[in-house]
Amino acid sequence: MVESNILLVMLLFFFMAMLFVLSQRLKISYPILLVIGGLLISLIPGVPAISLDPNMIFLVFLPPLLFEAAWYTSWDNFLKWRRSILIMGFGLVFATSLAVAYFSVAIIPSFTLALGFLLGGIISPPDAVAATSVLKGVHMPKRGITILEGESLVNDAASLTVFRFAQAAILTGSFVWHEAATEFFVLAFMGVVVGLVIAHILYVFLRYVAKSSNITTPITLIAPYIMYIVAEHFEWSGVLAVVSGGLFLSYRAQDYMNHHTRIQTKEVWATVGFLLNGFVFILIGLELPVIVSGLEGYSMGEAIEYALLISVIVIVLRVLMVYASAFVPRLFFKRVRKREKSPGWKLPLVVGWAGMRGVVSLASALAIPLALNNGEAFPHRNLILFITFVVILVTLVFQGLTLPILIKWVRLEEVDVEVPEKVQVESIRLALAKEAIAYLDKHYEKEMAQFETIARVKEQYQRSIRATEDALDEEAKIRLSGVRALYTKVALELVNVRRNGLERFRQEKRFDSEIIRQMEHNLDLEESRLIHG
Repeated sequence: MVESNILLVMLLFFFMAMLFVLSQRLKISYPILLVIGGLLISLIPGVPAISLDPNMIFLVFLPPLLFEAAWYTSWDNFLKWRRSILIMGFGLVFATSLAVAYFSVAIIPSFTLALGFLLGGIISPPDAVAATSVLKGVHMPKRGITILEGESLVNDAASLTVFRFAQAAILTGSFVWHEAATEFFVLAFMGVVVGLVIAHILYVFLRYVAKSSNITTPITLIAPYIMYIVAEHFEWSGVLAVVSGGLFLSYRAQDYMNHHTRIQTKEVWATVGFLLNGFVFILIGLELPVIVSGLEGYSMGEAIEYALLISVIVIVLRVLMVYASAFVPRLFFKRVRKREKSPGWKLPLVVGWAGMRGVVSLASALAIPLALNNGEAFPHRNLILFITFVVILVTLVFQGLTLPILIKWVRLEEVDVEVPEKVQVESIRLALAKEAIAYLDKHYEKEMAQFETIARVKEQYQRSIRATEDALDEEAKIRLSGVRALYTKVALELVNVRRNGLERFRQEKRFDSEIIRQMEHNLDLEESRLIHG
């Protein structure tokens, strides 16, 4: 039995990999194909259902996904657009939860307000992974990307808090506002404290004790689970513990990570994030037949009608709230008008349309317990799961496929007047090259005069400076871009030549396989540098 379940999981992972390759060929965001793939799997006769303990869903999936989002958050950009991020992250979540709660009570028979808030908490947070995946290959202003990613970090914590209190009210049958508010601040504050304390302990260990790249990546993998489990053990917010701890470890990463660790950690987390995101989508597909068969007296047509109406509410409310968050503060506060350039009507429309629901909503829905504290079945559980799946399907597939079309239709342009990214890159290269030459002149003047090899190091930096200065010269840009393109082409061809040589050495067994593997890794780094600049 165990072997068959493991085999099924491995087959699902392989199916996810095939869908990812297909998404690249079709140039479609892979979360869209994953959710469609999960739906198709549920229609295959004889596919066994995977039964998971709802309490394990949060524990297995949410800590690493939240930690990954916190890890790659830019503090500078987050602080720069904190007003919009916080309004969207908290205000939109609570507004969506409130609207969904009262609307669902109005249209769904015997649906209580607590169930409505539970549903609202589940479907309120947009998924930044889905949005950024869809936006690859199309131009999106930096402000829009920052708000989407920062909002995702905040709204996950806000929505899961709403989910937690609504679920507690349903399980216990009681809810007192002032007690809930007090409890919220306590669990939120202590959750942050737990996350920061554990993060500081791990930071000291990684920087002063471990001092090994081989242990750093595994520590980052277990860190979110430690933070989450400890906080939840004391009935505090495990979500905020993971987010706060992840932000701290990411902010201080330069103190305990070298280049090898950074490359390794990035690749490992990219793989883990992909597998976790994809597997949750596949799970809902496998459980969909069970959900449909247990709709508790509702017909399929009624369930679809409820889900589509709620999807419309969610989409329209988000667009309206994005416009409100963009223009209402500008209307009432003069300092906002001075500090921030008007976003216009195009950027809010695109950001509002990018509110696709994803993995956090699925994980939350799957985490609904099967029974109440008194042993009775959890009311409307399957209906909530079905509505969640349809909302994700509508927002992810419909909005995801139309978002690039919308961006091209409105001809979205950069809102904020900033130094172009390429110019910033060239300026940094120029400054660093000049610092390197100054260092060589100060510390290795005699060695450069005595040894040609050392002198060539300075010559290389001098050539880099001349090329960079030409790149910053408007008149030489066109000529230099062509030369650099040719240089990149030739360099990539030489990388392939050397890689083929390594493969020949491997087949001939002329050198140690470990040395060949290391040389191959060096070529991978060189190729990455050439491609990504």
